[in-house]
Amino acid sequence: MTRFGGVVSSLSVPDAKTSFTENIPRSIESDVDKAKAVDAIFLFKVNGEDGGVWTVNMKDAPGVTEGDAGNAECTIELSNEDWKSMTEKPGTAMQFFMQGKIKVTGNALLATKLQAVIG
Repeated sequence: MTRFGGVVSSLSVPDAKTSFTENIPRSIESDVDKAKAVDAIFLFKVNGEDGGVWTVNMKDAPGVTEGDAGNAECTIELSNEDWKSMTEKPGTAMQFFMQGKIKVTGNALLATKLQAVIG
């Protein structure tokens, strides 16, 4: 079983596109108050096949939009392969950050709040 975006599944680990267009929005919609408690807007830049750029609002209008909405407080950049690994094993996020596989700009402390909602 694999846990992603608040959903438990025996299916394969999702790529970033699936995560940001299906799983994360579903997780946010399932508990809007929990998402709002994060109180931040994130920009994800995922490189590679099935990657992309998404704005994840967990502040005033919780949800996910494709592209850079221009209001992110924290930007997270990584490869789609690392996204899949991190989604499968959320505990690897800090390890990937320390190895330079994940780049965080802006308020990096906000990234620590993400796992509660999307991880």
